[in-house]
Amino acid sequence: MDKIIMKTPLVEMDGDEMTRIIWKMIKDILLLPYIDLKTEYYDLGLEYRNETNDQVTIDSAEATKKYGVAVKCATITPNAARMTEYNLKEMWKSPNGTIRALLDGTVFRSPILVKGITPYIPTWTKPICIARHAYGDVYKNSEMIVEKGSKAELCVTDANGNESRELIFDFNNSDGIIQGMHNLDSSISSFARACFNYALDQKLDLWFATKDTISKKYDHTFKDIFADIYENEYKEKFEKAGIEYFYTLIDDAVARVIRSDGGYIWACKNYDGDVMSDMIATAFGSLAMMTSVLVSPQGIYEYEAAHGTVQRHYYKHLKGEETSTNSVATLFAWTGALRKRGELDDTPQLCEFADKLERATIETIESGIMTGDLYLLSTLENKTKVNTEEFLKAVKERLEQLL
Repeated sequence: MDKIIMKTPLVEMDGDEMTRIIWKMIKDILLLPYIDLKTEYYDLGLEYRNETNDQVTIDSAEATKKYGVAVKCATITPNAARMTEYNLKEMWKSPNGTIRALLDGTVFRSPILVKGITPYIPTWTKPICIARHAYGDVYKNSEMIVEKGSKAELCVTDANGNESRELIFDFNNSDGIIQGMHNLDSSISSFARACFNYALDQKLDLWFATKDTISKKYDHTFKDIFADIYENEYKEKFEKAGIEYFYTLIDDAVARVIRSDGGYIWACKNYDGDVMSDMIATAFGSLAMMTSVLVSPQGIYEYEAAHGTVQRHYYKHLKGEETSTNSVATLFAWTGALRKRGELDDTPQLCEFADKLERATIETIESGIMTGDLYLLSTLENKTKVNTEEFLKAVKERLEQLL
């Protein structure tokens, strides 16, 4: 077959360690033979981020704004050990956090379902997509240790110098702790629009939950902003698409999720989304089988795997040892980006290729050919554990049959 022609480039963000190795394998085995792949390439490997003082991360985000679609490999967020290992100038911030802030984006994570890997909740027959607001709350908090006999107050000084105060607690009888959190109406509005747009894009119901009965100003503001934007901008679009926006309390939402069969987007505040996304991933079977896409309110998309750089396998690879690393989430990052590029450019051949590559991947696993992590989870009777490259070549064989 002739190679599929791309009209507009993707932004390609390369990464670190084992996922960087897999990244090249996917391109060489499954993409370049079939697509005239056009990308604007950025090396987000830790060495080059250090060399450019992290400017390359900012440049990649700006390019994503320009082209509208990006695909990102997993990257290292350095800690003290990495500072020494990579001889870093400083402890650079998470690339995901930097890109998320520059795009004002919301993270959507969904499980990839395959036969033989049964969710721990047996009624979950369809994916549950977690939308996490990735700004504020405890992640940008201020905290203090409070001594007995102290009085803690919340104080806000307006633009004219006028103070408003609320008593937090009078620590008469005991030492204690306090924590201050904030959020922005503008960020909450962006979160809401990203959720509504993604629900329309995926044709899925949208659930949102806070604890507004207890947090009558903070959480209630989230509820009110979502409600106002839905009523004024999205209600007619949702009704036309045949999907629903549903609000409830977070504890009720958890109960409903457990009893549901899946098939919706669950929007969560920052901390709730952090916790619930890991719960959903584990309950569906594997973090290595989770897609992740960052969506801005302007309709900009950045696709990536939900997992990290698979450091342990990388060290084995450097020693020349065989690895059996799961490449599915990274592969689905590529298919998601290619499909979105095809949709935006009106290139149906690109969308069809992405669909067939995903189908080939799932059928390969369901035929019993899989990497070591899935081999341990799968309930299939006839299954074979293969290494990283062998799995991708098995997917290629099945893809050839579908093209």
